[in-house]
Amino acid sequence: MFERFVAVGDSFTEGVGDDDPAYPNGVRGWADRVAESLAAATPALGYANLAVRGRLLEQVLAEQLDPVLALRPDLVTLYAGGNDLMRPRPDVDRLAEAYDEAVGKLAASGATVVLFTGVDGVEDPVFRKMRGRTAVYNEHVRLIAAQHGALVVDMWAMRELRDRRMWSDDRIHLGPHGHRAVATAVLDVLGARDLPRPAELPPVPAAAPAQRRREDLRWIRSHVVPWIHRRLTGTSSGDGITPKRPTPEPVTPR
Repeated sequence: MFERFVAVGDSFTEGVGDDDPAYPNGVRGWADRVAESLAAATPALGYANLAVRGRLLEQVLAEQLDPVLALRPDLVTLYAGGNDLMRPRPDVDRLAEAYDEAVGKLAASGATVVLFTGVDGVEDPVFRKMRGRTAVYNEHVRLIAAQHGALVVDMWAMRELRDRRMWSDDRIHLGPHGHRAVATAVLDVLGARDLPRPAELPPVPAAAPAQRRREDLRWIRSHVVPWIHRRLTGTSSGDGITPKRPTPEPVTPR
């Protein structure tokens, strides 16, 4: 089906939240899961993952676009911009211009390009405030995909991702359940056969308001405060992190 798959982006594509010490950088993620499924049908598949956590859209494009083109893949996945949307005043239209140019170059290389919309954070009191800018970003993604013949994984429409159990403790990165769901969605848009189906989670148990407040306070102390500190000090979670798979290598199906 495909012979060389390269994944490009930030923490979402690196696999943060899907911890596994057996994998480079200590994370697995949806892209690794997709590569493993594709390799089951095409053992000669070469897979590279250039994504690095904490990167803004312009950083992703500046650091990863030329390398991915040099690798000459026939399948590229690209997601970037999520970290920009979390900033106080992102210029979504300007971001889309850079994204459009990059996708055009990838598509012109002859590769199948897969893009992603942002997730609908309506169930989260913090990310609900980002719905408007995320919706604008998503419309840009859909238009860019249509212009360049790219495929789209519509995470906005994946209602299962509204379940907090799909996310890691930091509520920013997908957890193992979420990465499995996205991997299945990617394989679906690629037309892969015998899709891996994530196990269905039981109904969400009702939580008392006091319990939710305690969980929110613990989340703020453990994750929000460190995130704010990084913003104020100009540091990034990706400082010192290198791509987990910088060159296409064979994949062992799991």
